[in-house]
Amino acid sequence: MRERSWAPTGPYDPRRTLSVLRRGVGDPTFRTDPDGTAWRATRTPEGPATLRLPPGDPVRASAWGPGAEWALDRLPQLLGAEDRPEEFLAHHRSVAEAARRHAGLRLVRTGSVLEALIPSVLEQKVTTREAYRSWRRLVNRFGEPAPGPAGEGRTGMRVMPDRTGWLRVPSWEWHRAGVDSKRSDTVIRAVRAAPRLEQAADMALPEAIARLCLVPGVGPWTAAEVLQRSNGAPDAVTVGDYHLPGIVGHALAGERDADDARMLELLAPYEGQRYRATRYIVLTGLGPPRRGPRREAVDIGRW
Repeated sequence: MRERSWAPTGPYDPRRTLSVLRRGVGDPTFRTDPDGTAWRATRTPEGPATLRLPPGDPVRASAWGPGAEWALDRLPQLLGAEDRPEEFLAHHRSVAEAARRHAGLRLVRTGSVLEALIPSVLEQKVTTREAYRSWRRLVNRFGEPAPGPAGEGRTGMRVMPDRTGWLRVPSWEWHRAGVDSKRSDTVIRAVRAAPRLEQAADMALPEAIARLCLVPGVGPWTAAEVLQRSNGAPDAVTVGDYHLPGIVGHALAGERDADDARMLELLAPYEGQRYRATRYIVLTGLGPPRRGPRREAVDIGRW
């Protein structure tokens, strides 16, 4: 086991900051204890690692596994040390109030592109619940136990498969996990291009988006979802989302039927900080009321 401490400057909310790394309840790669301690099982260039992140100031992190040193070296970036929330200027009263109430929110930077890309691809064109189910099944079935105490037992945490592991997932296992061939093919193409895709973690946002979008099946929506996590990019606004334009339109202009173009128009004053702005807007809770029941998930694994 290795250890490292990091002391944030200013307000800091570890739960809200790290929440974007969790892919639903039961995510085998992320767990939160009742006392607020976060556990993250990750695959680094040096191998698998488990991070234990208890609440407190400073954060006294522990890590296990071959990738422990790599993970701890990048601990401050992961927790938002490179983020600059003070550069955000609110142009709407509701956004300003959300920024005040959630002053401890930071944007994470994992430095790991593929780790964010695969679950983002699984989330394309399906409900969040379906995507989280697929992620759980694939990681539990083909991943490996997380290093250290978190990986012990039948319900222990798991690290996602390495590149070879993803390439060896049979077609019928993708199907059983509820993943159609379009998305599974995109994952395979991304895994094969992983060395070049990982370079995007150190690129400016336009170049990083362009690099990810070279993979057929990866578009602006997926690229933004990835770079929000891997790069901590404050302007990586999600375009093409089913719900976000309506939320932004309703919160900023009282419009429930805003499309992507209207959303970008409303977010124009936040150029350079549009992703952060949408985080605050979602936290206001000012989304439009639902018009009907939630869309029913389709389990293709039973076909």
